[in-house]
Amino acid sequence: MKVLILDRSKSMRNNLRERLTYEGLTTEVADCDAAAEQLLARTPFDLILTDEANHTALHGDTPFIVLTEQGSIEAAVEALRRGAEDYLTRPIDMNRLMQAIHRTTHHDEEPSVPSERRRATATRRKRCGAPTARVEAIIGASPEMTRMRELINKVAPCEARVLITGENGTGKELVARHLHRASQRAEAPFVEVNCAAIPSELIESELFGHERGAFTSAIKQRKGKFELADGGTLFMDEIGDMSLAAQAKVLRALQEHKICRVGSDRDIEVDVRVLAATNKDLKEEIGRGNFREDLYHRIGVVVIRVPALREHSDDIPLLADHFLHLIATEYHTDCKEIEHEALEALQQRRWSGNIRELRNAMERLTILSGEKITADDVRLYC
Repeated sequence: MKVLILDRSKSMRNNLRERLTYEGLTTEVADCDAAAEQLLARTPFDLILTDEANHTALHGDTPFIVLTEQGSIEAAVEALRRGAEDYLTRPIDMNRLMQAIHRTTHHDEEPSVPSERRRATATRRKRCGAPTARVEAIIGASPEMTRMRELINKVAPCEARVLITGENGTGKELVARHLHRASQRAEAPFVEVNCAAIPSELIESELFGHERGAFTSAIKQRKGKFELADGGTLFMDEIGDMSLAAQAKVLRALQEHKICRVGSDRDIEVDVRVLAATNKDLKEEIGRGNFREDLYHRIGVVVIRVPALREHSDDIPLLADHFLHLIATEYHTDCKEIEHEALEALQQRRWSGNIRELRNAMERLTILSGEKITADDVRLYC
């Protein structure tokens, strides 16, 4: 996909170009109408990102999205009246921008026909005004991260079940959210369940629901995660910690597309795509008798391994910059600069907690460092 960035701000052009390149898009930049018109004359672009809706370069057939500092309703109406496909205010939320780009450039494509249940679920969510969850970008330009993004893009549109593996803190949940967002189920629910956080005696009720009176504390009927995710995606985190009894029932649900609430003898059909994640080696767990081999083959049609941060330390400067901007937005402060030596010091660390640990470190450095983040700050606070 080719995107033209038409913006008078050099920093905004560079920032957008950098971020979109990481997302796998081809970009060109222009600072005025004349430069944009020259590029448009020799290159067919799929989309234009612009700071104003009144550029003369926008008079062609190329769709455009307006990114502006004016957040008024009147400005939005004017932009849409001039033909803008969408209108976003600055500072730019990259998740919203990528969603807008996807909507704009894919609205003419013929989507795969979803099931009746999924279509009904999506319609119901739109009618109720259910918000689309924000999804952070997957940051990284290393070969490891590039390969992982390519695999996500290949797998996301299909219905295959995916097993996401990797150490704690590497971003397995983020991968699951990207798989859901890029799928035909994107408008339907994305439901999470942490199998390690739920006691073994309650996991079946959590997954499949229960009827009133099924056990002592069951004072009313309750839907489980499978029913709540009907038509959408169920993300089962830390599936390697699930009991064998619960594994057997999950296997039946995947095989028959049916679940049965605890305390009921009635089957309920469900249409759910299951994404699972674990920090364990499930093949070793199978050898120890802790995990069912047949369930492993059911959930692991495609396996996506999320690399540890030490395996792609070249991405640490990009990640550090991303987190510094994110934290500055959250704290409503200016983004702190970080010295080159400080970035080198960050790259030399082992980061046993991976991306999560790096994010916490950048927040700590934002709070405790001086005007700039130095190598001494990294040694002192990380």
